[in-house]
Amino acid sequence: MSDPDESAFFQFMATERSASERTLVNYRAALESYRSWRGDRDEGWRKAAADDFRDYLFFLLKDGLKKSTIRLRFAALRSFYKFLVLRRGLGRSPVAEVQLPKPERGLPVVLSISQMDDLLAVPLRIGTDAKSPPWLPSRDVAILELFYSCGLRISELIALDVANLDFIGETVKVFGKGSKERIVPVGGLAIAAIQRYRQQAAVTSGPLFLSKRRTRITQQAVDLMLRKCLKHSGIPFAVSPHKLRHSFATHLLDAGADLRSVQAMLGHASLSTTQIYTHVTKERLKQAYDEAHPRA
Repeated sequence: MSDPDESAFFQFMATERSASERTLVNYRAALESYRSWRGDRDEGWRKAAADDFRDYLFFLLKDGLKKSTIRLRFAALRSFYKFLVLRRGLGRSPVAEVQLPKPERGLPVVLSISQMDDLLAVPLRIGTDAKSPPWLPSRDVAILELFYSCGLRISELIALDVANLDFIGETVKVFGKGSKERIVPVGGLAIAAIQRYRQQAAVTSGPLFLSKRRTRITQQAVDLMLRKCLKHSGIPFAVSPHKLRHSFATHLLDAGADLRSVQAMLGHASLSTTQIYTHVTKERLKQAYDEAHPRA
């Protein structure tokens, strides 16, 4: 015999929320999973307590389910109980009191050093068309070099003015999230690329990176440039400005840079955010070991 609260919930999801068939199937499976686990102890949804769902969570964790799967099951349970509270007169949701495990963070995708070298060479190799200013390839090289040299966010890069760069001290003043200021070292190759672009484009003050119309470059223009370069490279996966930031951090740690220094250069408020890159370097070490050691 079907539960009237469940029937009303799925009717609500299908009609008022226009939920897809896949969502409905997943939500039904989530509710059935809980009821199946309760078995003979099941007294109905309205009598379930927060501790029942905490026990269920512990069971799922002990059973080895992925955290993402567990969170999806509890998303269904929370939606169901929210419906019972708002539409069916239930006093409160017992699931709302259950603290779920934090979602798993996937390791960032990074380019190898050879892939970075390939990407950095693309703009000058493909050149530009007759309708575009001749300095455009040099600008694109300078942008890519600065991304890789400093690990900047795209919002930080497009906001740079010429005055933010100290060409003698080889540093750049960056305004990150919350307008927090930091000073980041700039590599010699990036400095040379920027100076070459500035000379060709006659950029002496104001915005550092210009569009074809000599206004400040936009995030969309940088994204389009990067996608164009990727088409002419041998890199087999999509690359975003943030993946260049990942590559910057990982390559520094691979070469022995300390975590605190990398944190300062990236502008991370918390060291734990930077620590994700240590996992990347460990994975790269394991891969190198497995490929090279005769008894791996």
